[in-house]
Amino acid sequence: MHTRKTRVRFAPSPTGLLHVGNARTALYNWLFARHTGGEFLLRIEDTDLDRSEARHEIQLIEDLKWLGLNWDEGPRLPGEGVEGPHAPYRQSERLAIYEQHTAQLLREGKAYRCFCTSEELEAERVKAVADHRPQVYSGKCRSISPADSEARAANKPFAIRLHIPARPLRFHDIVRGDVEFPAETISDPILVRSSGVPVYNYVVTVDDALMEITHVIRGDDHISNTPKQVAIYEAFGWAVPEFAHLSTILGSDRERLSKRHGATSVASFREMGILPEALVNYLALLGWGAEGGTRETFTTEELTHEFKIERVTAAPATFDWAKLHWLNRHYLKQCEPLRLVSLAAPYFETAGLLPERADTATLAWFEKLIALFLPALDQLDQLPAKSAFIFQFDPDAAHANEENAAFLATESAQKVLAAFAVRLRSISGPATAEQFKIWMNEIKAETGAKGKELFHPVRIALTGAHSGPEFDKLIPVIEEGSQLELPLHILSVRERIEQFLAD
Repeated sequence: MHTRKTRVRFAPSPTGLLHVGNARTALYNWLFARHTGGEFLLRIEDTDLDRSEARHEIQLIEDLKWLGLNWDEGPRLPGEGVEGPHAPYRQSERLAIYEQHTAQLLREGKAYRCFCTSEELEAERVKAVADHRPQVYSGKCRSISPADSEARAANKPFAIRLHIPARPLRFHDIVRGDVEFPAETISDPILVRSSGVPVYNYVVTVDDALMEITHVIRGDDHISNTPKQVAIYEAFGWAVPEFAHLSTILGSDRERLSKRHGATSVASFREMGILPEALVNYLALLGWGAEGGTRETFTTEELTHEFKIERVTAAPATFDWAKLHWLNRHYLKQCEPLRLVSLAAPYFETAGLLPERADTATLAWFEKLIALFLPALDQLDQLPAKSAFIFQFDPDAAHANEENAAFLATESAQKVLAAFAVRLRSISGPATAEQFKIWMNEIKAETGAKGKELFHPVRIALTGAHSGPEFDKLIPVIEEGSQLELPLHILSVRERIEQFLAD
């Protein structure tokens, strides 16, 4: 075990959006560092120059900040960032460091130049398949003398390979236990391509060693890379960190989670209106559980206190939308009203339902609107559709609906609506929830209608549907909204009933 301070890193490639699997990896690293009093580093692995883009780096940094995963060392963006004693934290800015270490390995005879062409390597692979042998490099360029190698390098392209010792490569995995790879299953790995670009396994190992990383926590798709990295550590005489390879996240069909399963990026969840605390809580439970019980809701502070890497399971985790929505509903109900207003308003502004700079009265009303529909929401982007009838009431559509028509065709429904209209015309101002309650009791006594016969016709006339929010909360939202200056005029209770009966 390491006695020095725990140091972990999250090292994404800026080649696309931050995937939910990588977000979980970042979270587990962050929780492990915070639980142990250690340090969390952010490093950008951008040596794939053709695919790496600055916009992706900016997006992933924004996503990490949105999740609340702050770092102790990392790349500096213009006007912000933290950097640290091991800068730079972008691999594209560390090429000179890799060149120095490559020269050291060549001097010490631990690496060698490989002049094999792609055609020669393919011929080796085909022969290995035919002979039923592991498809590994033969190592024939190892025998080239240093002087001959120098001479050839002057006019022939070459890659640089690490000389793997003829013994098993072993490492300990906190999640999976002791792991061993027989020497004959591992090629002498390429460290630097013939183009001069160093490969992932090489640069990540150099960076982890120089940045004093004590624990490497990453996805299990990296297990096959680990023995090659262990060999690089050993070639330099560096201490090998502890590894923890996290299980794959699967979709509902038990296949690896991908875009075909729906949203998979942090940015997508954010756009949907999943709260960051809900996503963090959910990601933490994808392969980890607290000791002693089946508890499922944790604040970030509670996760930090409870998290132990030893409790991460090796079994694949299945992404469950129902559970994520359950957690999001939990946190939406706990959310401060003003925060909900700021989070929900952009959806309505985009839909042309709210002005971009709403006044105080509009925002106060909008807070009530959110509260009205909040119990029925899985994610905030559902709110405009759930509340659409408030802004755009369509009596024609209400009449045309077959289920509605069955209620409206009865004599009882017609009597209820007529009695309700009479009472509306008896007042000059907006209807109140208190008046509505009195009216419905009077109509019940007058018509003999009760239950669905009493309430469904009125609800259809007001909302276009026979189910929805409670009347005592709905009526004030409709009436107050009708008094505001909004992009679309909200019909009052009176206007709705009159249009519905006139249709």
